[in-house]
Amino acid sequence: MTGYETPNVYSDSGHGMLYVQKLWYDTYMAKLTLSVDNRVVSRAKQYAKLRGVSVSEMVETYLSAVATPPSATTGAAPILRSVRGVLKHADINQYRKHLAAKYR
Repeated sequence: MTGYETPNVYSDSGHGMLYVQKLWYDTYMAKLTLSVDNRVVSRAKQYAKLRGVSVSEMVETYLSAVATPPSATTGAAPILRSVRGVLKHADINQYRKHLAAKYR
């Protein structure tokens, strides 16, 4: 799809110059056919309507999130980052004894 926005016209005060700015954009949106259960589609439409987005936007956001490789700083979920390294110096035998006593 190619689009054209109304040009912005403005003058340079004091110099008698007139500027015209035209903005062109060219976007292509691929079509994707999915097979989805009718109940899921119905719930997705309701969810999207409540949030003021389209189902297509939701699917695009999801696919973008799962298709983008995680960076080194955001690779793990926040909960995992918060507990990473907590058990570095833990005694595994003590933990096994704890579990054995807990689940007797």
